[in-house]
Amino acid sequence: MSTNVYVDGLNLYYGSLRNTPFRWLDISALCSALLPGRTIKRIRYFTARVVSLPHDKTAPTRQDIYLRALRTLPNLTIHDESRFAARVVLYPQYPLAYINNQQDKLPNRVQVQRLEEKRSDVNLASWLLDDFFSKDFDDAVVVSNDSDLTTPIEIITTKYHKNVGIINPQHKSKLSRELDKAATFSMQTINKRVLVNCQFPPTLTDVKGTFTKPLSW
Repeated sequence: MSTNVYVDGLNLYYGSLRNTPFRWLDISALCSALLPGRTIKRIRYFTARVVSLPHDKTAPTRQDIYLRALRTLPNLTIHDESRFAARVVLYPQYPLAYINNQQDKLPNRVQVQRLEEKRSDVNLASWLLDDFFSKDFDDAVVVSNDSDLTTPIEIITTKYHKNVGIINPQHKSKLSRELDKAATFSMQTINKRVLVNCQFPPTLTDVKGTFTKPLSW
């Protein structure tokens, strides 16, 4: 039996990798470690291109290097058509008065730049359904805890009785009940030891030459 894996890259990053030394993650090795005994036919990795911000101007460069590393994996396809949309919004400030239960003082409103990622979940859902109807897999696994993916998974598992599993990249207490109910099976979290053992080597080679893991990582 062949398995396709659909990875919500940003959900994985913010759930398991952000502020850790494990961001140089070999997704293929991760899938093999988490799904032993399965033949991984295809991995689809969905992400959005990050933008340069004043506090982190090199983020796009680091992402480019990581995507270059992922392209060395023969069974992985990168879907990076998504984007970040920046907009300025006003949010109430959380003042010390609220912490001290002095709620008679209204919070000030502060101007915040909010980044919203667009299209990744729709792209993942679309490819999952397209591959299913094309009979591209025997079963599928989705690496995400985004409840927006509940409906396409539910269609496949409930209406067509095909297996779709969920790997939750966030803390097990945050596992989406909707996804858990829709999926055939769910893995509640990704073990830290697995992340340690599934890192790319510091130096890699592709058709363009040799490149290395970003120093700031």
